[in-house]
Amino acid sequence: SGNKIITEQSKIDAARVELDADYAKVKYKDDRKAEYPSIADQLDDLYHNGIDGWKATIKTTKDKYPKS
Repeated sequence: SGNKIITEQSKIDAARVELDADYAKVKYKDDRKAEYPSIADQLDDLYHNGIDGWKATIKTTKDKYPKS
């Protein structure tokens, strides 16, 4: 359309810092999801090791990727 677009690098940089900080706050969710055992394996763990055994299995992942 011929309209000129003017960008300010400082505003772009500030927005990137804010976005990175927001992502860092929730990244643990993606990390945990990738490492948790499948639902089938978790159910098998519950059957063979009970709730305490299952909690111990899950806790290792939670400890590895704590909430920010």
